[in-house]
Amino acid sequence: MAGDVRAAALVSAALEQDRKARSGWRGGARAWEDPEQQAKKRRSGPDGEPHRKLPKRKIVLLMAYSGKGYHGMQRNVGSSQFKTIEDDLVSALVQSGCIPENHGEDMRKMSFQRCARTDKGVSAAGQVVSLKVWLIDDILEKINSHLPPHIRILGLKRVTGGFNSKNKCDARTYFYMLPTFAFAHKDHDVQDESYRLSAETLQRVNGLLACYKGTHNFHNFTSQKGPQEASARRYILDMFCEEPFVREGMEFAVIKVKGQSFMTHQIRKMVGLLVAIVKGYAPESVLERSWGDAKVDVPKAPGLGLVLERVHFEKYNQRFGNDGLHEPLDWTREEAGVTAFKEQHIYPTIISTERHERSMAQWLSTLPMHDFNATAHMAVGAGTKVGAVAMGLEARVRGLLQALPLGSSAKLLTCCALVLCLLCR
Repeated sequence: MAGDVRAAALVSAALEQDRKARSGWRGGARAWEDPEQQAKKRRSGPDGEPHRKLPKRKIVLLMAYSGKGYHGMQRNVGSSQFKTIEDDLVSALVQSGCIPENHGEDMRKMSFQRCARTDKGVSAAGQVVSLKVWLIDDILEKINSHLPPHIRILGLKRVTGGFNSKNKCDARTYFYMLPTFAFAHKDHDVQDESYRLSAETLQRVNGLLACYKGTHNFHNFTSQKGPQEASARRYILDMFCEEPFVREGMEFAVIKVKGQSFMTHQIRKMVGLLVAIVKGYAPESVLERSWGDAKVDVPKAPGLGLVLERVHFEKYNQRFGNDGLHEPLDWTREEAGVTAFKEQHIYPTIISTERHERSMAQWLSTLPMHDFNATAHMAVGAGTKVGAVAMGLEARVRGLLQALPLGSSAKLLTCCALVLCLLCR
């Protein structure tokens, strides 16, 4: 009886082996898979992620990029219509093997955080992002090999496990590069490339920029912020304009501003109001009024010249920079690379774009359309407001016609836009 059972088992095993041989099964490998696929599966876990001996580590990356052609820094997951800097960065991280593919789809899985969320067209020379990665060999070279030349990773440092680049940042420094003809007075100065900034005008510019220093209510310098919101109060540590310089026959100046944090469009509006005052479109008193409760019409300068220059981590460095385990977040060794990137990608882009697209010149032509006395209108009744607008409309249109070049094709369209804008207020 026992012999019959053993014989039956042997026959069953032989039949099963024959079935597997005919179906292409060879010791766990599938005949239709090539050896490379089989090896990849042996290296992978059940979810398809590679087995790594090294655990993920929290790091920061020093980034530089030219923002032209991008809709800002922050990635819009699920929207391929507007390309961002983070789209290219995450793709490079996945392709280089620093993170698994599913972390690219959900950035929270790698604890990703950027230090500053730059707007559309804004560049950076010292952006810092924090995230968890596999510390593979030659990591910077591999990431950069999958990035376009106008986006570079210039440095990497290990940080504490709970580090968050946004929350741990003490301050941010931006600069705004603009042609100096933006400071030419609307009535009697040359409004083109031949303009050169005088020492007196530069002194006045710096006097006005100094007014921004300290804590102010910047609700008029962003959108969807009311004067009573605490988050509208921001602290500016320093703001000044450097000596002008000439590039390709055009004179430029750089305005630098350092603050704890900035709201959307805040710096561009700070520059916009400065230009409106220096050119003579707005009185200096509008600065004080803009920090009050009333709504003030503040123009927004183009995004082209705005660059995130560096971010600051003084408190983190004091606590962890000399603990023997972590490096201070200081990028002195990377400074040469940052300077080279600015000279190769950021400055030329700003200069060439201004020459060909004339973004600053076009924006300057819209300044007469702003009503810098809007606060006074809000203080009176509705009937008085309409009357004041009607009384001033003819004078403002005449002034605009005089400011535009004779025979300009933009005269009629601009004046029509001004009339509609005022009547719809």
